Amino acid sequence: MLRGLVLDVGGVLVGPGSDPGTFGAVVALLRPRGVRTALLSNDPGGPGAQWLRDLEGAFVDRVVLSGDAGVAKPEPESYLLVARLLDLGPGECVFVDDAVGNVRGAAAAGMVGVHHDGSHDASGELAVLFDLDPEEIGSGAAAGAEPWWRCSGGSGQEGERGR
Repeated sequence: MLRGLVLDVGGVLVGPGSDPGTFGAVVALLRPRGVRTALLSNDPGGPGAQWLRDLEGAFVDRVVLSGDAGVAKPEPESYLLVARLLDLGPGECVFVDDAVGNVRGAAAAGMVGVHHDGSHDASGELAVLFDLDPEEIGSGAAAGAEPWWRCSGGSGQEGERGR
């Protein structure tokens, strides 16, 4: 049973090729259903990453930055760490990233990997995996939720790009 969703930031939520509205809607639909959520980013941390840290609790359950954790994707420990922090096994988690190497790393660690590259419907895959209505995702009908980038002090456009 899938009980966790882990998203990369750069290329998924911000930057070229990203789809912030769709993935924000998926998170907003899943959290009330008890699915635990996290961001896993190769961001170096430091003061410039505070806007990402501020998303913990407000947008997702956990935020793991490689600069803070001392481990980076695609190292297996990065995926195992985020699963532990969600109090889940890796086999209970779906990981979404725009970098195929990171998706392969997640799969090797036991997670379900979804590659978001714009050439296929990653949100459709998530709808199937989590039994969501694709129209609900597409319409952004996530219970009137605020856009995720309003959950932090930042615009969601600074910080992590392509990580």
